[in-house]
This record gives sequence, C-alpha cells and structure tokens, in this order.
Amino acid sequence: MQRSAPRPPLRFSTQTLLLQVAVVLLVVLLSAAVHAWLTYDRVGSEAENQALTLARTVASDPSVREDVLAISRQPGTPPPAELAAGPLMREAEAARVRTGALFVVITDETGLRLAHPDPERLGEKVSTDPTEALAGREVTTRNTGTLGPSAGAKVPVYSPDSTAVVGEVSVGYSMETVGQSVARDIGPVAVTAAGALLAGVLGSFLLRRRLQRLTLGLEPEEISMLVHDQVAVLQGVDDGVIGISADGRISVFNAAAQRLLDLPDLAGTRWEDAPVPDQLKSLTRPGPAGTDALEIVAGGRVLVANARKALHRREDLGWVVMLRDRTELQELTRQLDAVGTMSTALRAQRHEFANQLHTLAGFMSIGQHHQAREYLSRLAATGPLKFPVEQAELLQDPYLQAFVGAKGVEADERGVALRIGPETLVRGQVTEAQDVTTVLGNLIDNAVNAAVAGSAEDRWVELEVLDAPGDDGGTLHVVVADSGDGLAEGTDAEAVFAEGFTTATGPLSRNVRAGGGQGFGLALARQLARRRGGDVTVLDPGSRGGPGAVFMATLPHTTAGSHTAKIPGVTGKDNDG
Repeated sequence: MQRSAPRPPLRFSTQTLLLQVAVVLLVVLLSAAVHAWLTYDRVGSEAENQALTLARTVASDPSVREDVLAISRQPGTPPPAELAAGPLMREAEAARVRTGALFVVITDETGLRLAHPDPERLGEKVSTDPTEALAGREVTTRNTGTLGPSAGAKVPVYSPDSTAVVGEVSVGYSMETVGQSVARDIGPVAVTAAGALLAGVLGSFLLRRRLQRLTLGLEPEEISMLVHDQVAVLQGVDDGVIGISADGRISVFNAAAQRLLDLPDLAGTRWEDAPVPDQLKSLTRPGPAGTDALEIVAGGRVLVANARKALHRREDLGWVVMLRDRTELQELTRQLDAVGTMSTALRAQRHEFANQLHTLAGFMSIGQHHQAREYLSRLAATGPLKFPVEQAELLQDPYLQAFVGAKGVEADERGVALRIGPETLVRGQVTEAQDVTTVLGNLIDNAVNAAVAGSAEDRWVELEVLDAPGDDGGTLHVVVADSGDGLAEGTDAEAVFAEGFTTATGPLSRNVRAGGGQGFGLALARQLARRRGGDVTVLDPGSRGGPGAVFMATLPHTTAGSHTAKIPGVTGKDNDG
C-alpha cells in the first residue's frame, strides 16, 4: 500500500494568522458571555427589587393586615373555597394582574397559603422556606417553586396594632420573562461581538501581510540561518563592508571596515553623521557614484572604495560600500619599481664593466702590460661602478644607500640629479624600513615630478637626512628640496596634504580611478608620520623659476645605534660611525 506524502507544515505567517483569529474569537466569546451574564444578573436584580417593592406595598395595605390577623386568630385555616372567594385573594390577584408578576402569595404566621394564583394550592404550605420573612426580615430570592423559576421577595405582614408578625407576602417574577429581556438586550451585544470578530480577523490578515512584507516572505528558520551566514561572511572577509539601509542608517559595519578606517562599530549611526571620510559619503549621493572606484587615505592606509545599490526585486534596500586595502600593494609596487630601476642600472653598469674588460684584454693582447696595470690601478681607486647620487657615503645605513641609490638612478633617467645635502649624517641603522621607505619615497617622487615640471634648466633634487639618537629609538629628520616652480601662488601649505592634490597638476578630481595612485603620496606620508608621533610639513613654498618647495619629515623611533640594530633581510657589516 502506497503511503501518502506528509503534508508540508503551515507557513509561520499562516500559523500567526490562525493563532490571532483564534485569540480574537476567544476574546469575543468570553466578552459576549460575560456581558450576557452581567445583563442577566442585572435584569434579575431589577426583578428582585421590583418584587420587593410590590411585596412591601401589599404587606403594608391596612386591609390586608387586618384580614391576615383575622384569619390567624381563627382556630384552623378556612377551606380553599372560602379563601378563594375572600378579600385577600382579590387583593393579591389584583396586584399580580396590575404589575405582571408571576405570583403574589399571602400566608399566615405558619406559612399556609391564604392567597395564590392557583386556587387549588390555597391552604397548603408554601413550597419555599418562609422562616426569614416570618421572623421579621425582608429577603430576596431566586428559586423554583410550583409556578416555575422566579426572582422574588418575601416581606413580613405585621399586625395592625402591634409589631407582631401575623403572616408574609411573597412576590415573584418569572425568570423566563427575565430571559426574554436578556435576549432582547443580547441582540446588540451579538452584533457588536460579530463586528469585533470581523475587525479582529481583518486586522490579523493585514498584520500577516505586513509580516510577510517585512520578512520578505522568509520563515523564521530561514531568517535565523541568514543572520548566521551574514555574521560568518561579513566578519570573516578581509574587505571592509558598510551597509546603509534605505532610511540612511548604517546597518552593517564589519570588523574589517573598523580596522581599515580605525573606527569603532558605527551600526545604528546616521550615514551622513558618521565620522567617515566625506569621499565615502559622496559615493551614495545622487549622481554617477558607484560606477567607479575611489581611492582614499584613511587610518594611514590607501583604500579603494566603491558603492553599489542594493535591491531585492523592486524594493530599495539601501547601499553597500566595499573597502579594499591597497597599502601593501602600493608598497610592493614601489619595491618592484626600485628593483626594476636597480636592474636597469646594473645592466648599464654591466655593459660598462664589459667595456672595461675589453679594454684590459686589448692592452694585454698588444703587450701593453704597463698600461694595463695603470688602468687597473685607476679602476681600483675610483671603483668599477658609477652611482648617480652625490655624497651617498653620508648615508651609512646600507638600506638607505640602496633605496636612495635606486631613486637616484630613476631620477637620472628623467634628467634630474638626486644629491645628498652637506648636512646629512646617518650613523644609525633603519629599524622601520616600511614607514621610512613610504615617507621618503613619496617625498623624493614628488620632488622629482616637480623638478621635471619646473621651468629651471638645471633640474635637481637635494635630500638631507639626519638621525637623532634617543632612549627608545632614534628620530629620522628628512628635508627634501627641488628645482621646480614651488607651490602655486595662493596655495595653502596645508592643502597639499589633502587627498587628491599633486604638486604637478594641482587639485585632482575626486573620482580618481583605482590604480591612478596620484594625489595620495603626501597625504599618506603625513598620516604615517603622525601615527608614529612625527609629522610632514612645508618649510618653504618655493617660487616660480626655482628653487621649489621644501618639505620636512620627522619620523620618531625609526633608527637604532649602528652597533645594536640589525635590519631584517639586509646583510653586511655594521657601520662604526
């Protein structure tokens, strides 16, 4: 026998709708029941009060009191026929007919009926306990007698000339009449309850629709899984991710974004009020933003940022801003450029060395041994290789010598002479090669660009480096001057450190494409220096025709004594100073 496939469970929104409808139905039914009970009790109480009033009226009638006293004094009780034709029967029936009561019963002091709507019941004991009334107390009751269920009252009948109780009057109104009254009143209650139930069902349906819209039709299990996946992905990637909701608040600010921007978690902050670079905010503003990448400098890093609009079907979910760290890539690019430059220089020097060997071979082949010895002596005195940086020996650190030498070869190829100033003296060794390379390389590159773009015929860049010892590491002071035309007239000295500014072309467009790498050297150099407790400043803005601008950088804790510091990856003897 083939088993049928199990039914899929109801969706959460459907379960919520059914639960809400059940709750509304239960509340309406309970409210209607309570209202009906209160109405029934109220109408019953009104019937009791009405019965009490009528009983008092009949019991206080002087003729009734005299007639009851007269019968009580007789030995025994008159026969039913006599009672039916007596005055008490007429008084009781007149009151019952006049008020619409179910019964008006009059008894003697022993509880025997002297007046009753059913003549056959006359002379019999009343069906309900008359003790309270015969004891002189008025009571209201709800009970079932010979005429059916009723709400009534019992009142004692006193002797005309004393306070002695000679009988009691019992009046009752039919509970069926009370039920009919309740039924008349319950109609509006039922209509109101039905309206409330309909409104509750409609509200539950609308709430279900809104819940589906807010959860994008996802079940709670799916939402929980998405949250776990989001946390795992966003906190596990190296790229910074910033999510901006449609209402302009930051909804996601992952750990990588906090690290790259050097900021705490900004989730919940308004995007326009967030302490992030203004270039990032411009990506999400109206316009062509989000189509190109944007390079910014933040937290001592060069970042590439782009923004994309987030859409789900036709619903606008906001923006997603991605941040990628290009600092290490730029460092590797500079190192690769330096290696390429040194390779070019070595190839040229290899060619020169080959020519020198050919010269020696020529002397030996023609027997000019004396000339060969003199030629070798001159080579030993001057060195076989040419280094295009004057006074490079003042940089006793081998790392600085190699780096400045590579920059000198590169500058020489562009027609710029890189020279070391006479005030230069570095006796220690560099311990923070990456920061020193970044700051020094950017200053030299900017100076070379300015010298090439300048109007002076003699193009040069002069570098002065001085290290000052300290207890926790020496401070490296760097001064770079060039032969360019200096800063443009009216340019603020602080403006050159803004992102997107270059000494060659002035302010650049904010929408620099990734990989351009222009306009960020000075900004990055200053941020790195300030992060170490130093700074990069403009000493002299320069003048047109030269000399050009003069920049100074201070890099604390970047050198150590020549006998105590070693630079990873650099071999050779330590300098004595």
